[in-house]
Amino acid sequence: MRAITSFDLLERLGRTRLSRHFFLRDFLYSEIANFHVLPNLPDDPDLMIAAGSRLATECLDPLVETFGPIAIRSSYRSVLVNAFGNERGLNCARNEASYAGHIWDRRDAAGRMGATACIVIPWFADQYERGRDWRDLAWWLHDHLPHSGLQFFPVRAAFNLTWREDPVREIASFIAPRGKLLAAAADPREDAETRTARYADFPPFRGICYPPLPVSWQKDPE
Repeated sequence: MRAITSFDLLERLGRTRLSRHFFLRDFLYSEIANFHVLPNLPDDPDLMIAAGSRLATECLDPLVETFGPIAIRSSYRSVLVNAFGNERGLNCARNEASYAGHIWDRRDAAGRMGATACIVIPWFADQYERGRDWRDLAWWLHDHLPHSGLQFFPVRAAFNLTWREDPVREIASFIAPRGKLLAAAADPREDAETRTARYADFPPFRGICYPPLPVSWQKDPE
């Protein structure tokens, strides 16, 4: 592991390719860090890359392959940025609750690696703004992706998507009906046939698996 101590290292880190569709730079932007002039840099780049690669490859790439481009609203937060956001009521949970979530370079209390991205799927957002039920997308995601947690928000049906080792598979929402749609490790309330009917008009799933990409952020490829 090598800490980010120079612009050159930060640039190299940002160029790191996590998956077929994503580079690490795609996840580094933070409005909190930007507005308050805080560095959004990992203490453990190697753990950050390992967790982010799993999130991008197993959860986000299939979304792009299926729905086309997705928008990343927020994702990685450093310990410094997340603590600042929590202390000032900027919609950040406590650091300990964000480990293996928005804070990719810390394992959670159970020792699990993980990563979170808050995203919008434009294909679905347009339908949601015309009145479509957010639960149609929630059940599609649950039935097709190896997520650990989903949390939905009212603006454009944005949602936190978390990949984590030993996933708990829960779904929560701030959109009505608010609360838990699915508790951790519980069985869905709707049977498979009912869930499938909700998203029968979705594009065919394209969860294409590509070989892992070689990751070396400390030097340029030859």
